[in-house]
Amino acid sequence: MPKPFKPSVKLTDNDVTNEDVYKSRRSLLKSMGFLGASTLLAKSAGAAGWFWEDEEEKAAFKREALEFSQPPKFQIAQTRTPEDKVISYNNFYEFGTSKDAPAKNATEFQTNPWTLKIDGMVKNPIELDHDALTKRFPLEERIYRLRCVEAWSMVVPWIGFELGALLKQADPLMSAKYVAFETLYDPEQMPGQRSRFTGGGIDYPYVEGLRLDEAMHPLTLMSVGLYGKTLPPQNGAPIRLVVPWKYGFKSIKSIVRIRLTDKKPPTTWNRLAANEYGFYANVNPNVSHPRWSQASERRITTGGLLARNRIDTQMFNGYSEVAPLYKDMDLSRYY
Repeated sequence: MPKPFKPSVKLTDNDVTNEDVYKSRRSLLKSMGFLGASTLLAKSAGAAGWFWEDEEEKAAFKREALEFSQPPKFQIAQTRTPEDKVISYNNFYEFGTSKDAPAKNATEFQTNPWTLKIDGMVKNPIELDHDALTKRFPLEERIYRLRCVEAWSMVVPWIGFELGALLKQADPLMSAKYVAFETLYDPEQMPGQRSRFTGGGIDYPYVEGLRLDEAMHPLTLMSVGLYGKTLPPQNGAPIRLVVPWKYGFKSIKSIVRIRLTDKKPPTTWNRLAANEYGFYANVNPNVSHPRWSQASERRITTGGLLARNRIDTQMFNGYSEVAPLYKDMDLSRYY
């Protein structure tokens, strides 16, 4: 039978730090920028036990398997971009401006609990909690081409449901003409929102918008997963928009609010540089970006992330079925 444990140092109640004092100390260290600094310090320092004895233990993000159907019309016969490239090469300035920053800085992003509100000019405002995001609607896998305004592209198997199905349940008023989207604002979790330097000079939260008929188009997807599992944070967990005929920056990530309105909503990149990033942002090889051509793109499939694999860009990213949405519009003016 083991001997009873006897501590080598005896403590009385007066020696134990009061809980309020402990929490105040954590707040002070946090305000000084020490907490969370462990990732910036060497592992050897970590082994010494400095600082992160005060760190709260956070579970690394865990993706869950999803149940979904695979409608044949969305299983296109193009080479998929490997999963490791899709989840490691991202634009998500809330977690940093370099392509690899989101995957590095979002590992502890918390998406549960989560609330997505649908309100504004609707008869039936809706709130979806975390579980409802993946259970309220049947999920489909759709393999879409994703075209970035930076002239690179991927082929991605998204999993999600049509935005139109969600909006129909909210029952838009006849006067509603646009749909405004808003990303989570949480500087505690999103380092890019804490600093204009690390966040690319953006006024957060990130906002986007579509015309109502664009939002209701059957191709417009609310994605909750890719490659058979829930989204990783760097790809917009727990729910994001995917509009495959528009440049990628229109597909806003980590959405918390969808608001219907009768006025064209502001959009983040249009506010930053209206001459470079229009409200519509339809993929158009005939309208160059002010600083580069959009006539071709670098398709990321096999090889390194910077491998040359250039292909011609197609109008509307090849989704010609959306062309009637823009009939009689001058797409060089409404870019």
